[in-house]
Amino acid sequence: MNQVLYRKYRPQQFKDFTAQNHVIQTLINEIEQNKIAHAYLFSGHRGTGKTSMARLFAKAINCQNRKGFEPCNECIACQEINKGSAIDIIEIDAASNRGIDDIRSLRDSIRYKPNLLKYKVLILDEAHQLSKDAANALLKILEEPPEYVVFILATTEAHKMISTISSRCQRFDFYKLTIKEIVSKLEEIAKKEGVIIEKEALELIAASADGALRDAEGIFDQILNFVSKKEIKVGDIQDMLGLVDLSLAFDFTEFLIDKNIPHAIKYLNENIERGLNIEEFSKTIINFLRKLLILKINKDLIDDIVVGETKETKDKMVSQSERFKGEDLKLILNLLLEAENKRKFSSIAQLPFELALVDYFYQAKKS
Repeated sequence: MNQVLYRKYRPQQFKDFTAQNHVIQTLINEIEQNKIAHAYLFSGHRGTGKTSMARLFAKAINCQNRKGFEPCNECIACQEINKGSAIDIIEIDAASNRGIDDIRSLRDSIRYKPNLLKYKVLILDEAHQLSKDAANALLKILEEPPEYVVFILATTEAHKMISTISSRCQRFDFYKLTIKEIVSKLEEIAKKEGVIIEKEALELIAASADGALRDAEGIFDQILNFVSKKEIKVGDIQDMLGLVDLSLAFDFTEFLIDKNIPHAIKYLNENIERGLNIEEFSKTIINFLRKLLILKINKDLIDDIVVGETKETKDKMVSQSERFKGEDLKLILNLLLEAENKRKFSSIAQLPFELALVDYFYQAKKS
């Protein structure tokens, strides 16, 4: 049975971890100095490595042949943890085990010393979803934990954690990964999988993942199953992700620059008749115009905000940004964002978009 990529390439040592160096450095210092805290809070965006780091840290502090800070991955403790069969590593999903009875059961399980490992490690995922009573019960455990127990609480919404729990934990914030960091990891995976893929295609995947490496690996996994070939191009990614052809955005933007709204509406409806999804088109245009606005302010940011595209495409975007008035860009973006909210309640899907174009025509003409 094939493993999904994010599990197959889950880091087994700290050196394998992508990004989050500020977290890694502190944790390895604690390991080397044998100053292990009794509770940690890993907070941050989904897919940024919180649970992977928790498992890796649990393995490192329990490794029987550790040299320095890296787990050996060969001793019995490491092998049991890698297989997921170490009974002293307890993982709980607070989203589905959020009641006080679940925490009482947890309290009972830590009364006994570890069977094999040095530390009994409890990883509580989505810890912010605990009920009020359960959170208070957990607080009592954290106030006087056994010396052989280490708690690792992971959450995507740290602001929902009660302050008395947070204050008893060492907090580490996991940041969204940059496109460059995600692309680097995907290149490594592609090489190991024997896949040739254009860098621009990897950049598209990274941009779609919104800073979450796990999401990027999930998309890449889908791509490998979708294309059924060992050479992947940008077009394959666009087809799989359902991305709107950028040429439509360029053409449509020309109408906006010229304030040729009748042709813009005609162009929109002609493409809808050919199967264009108005929701995806609206998102694409808003994102495209946002990039033009940024380029209007500073065109040197082109490589940071436009990924997965050729030099010719980037040059064309800079050109359009220079021809578009800044005030007009701001106006149409605001109108389209309003249209996005109205579209959810419209019986005619494209009507709010069309009304935004009409408003733009009359307001821009006055300026």
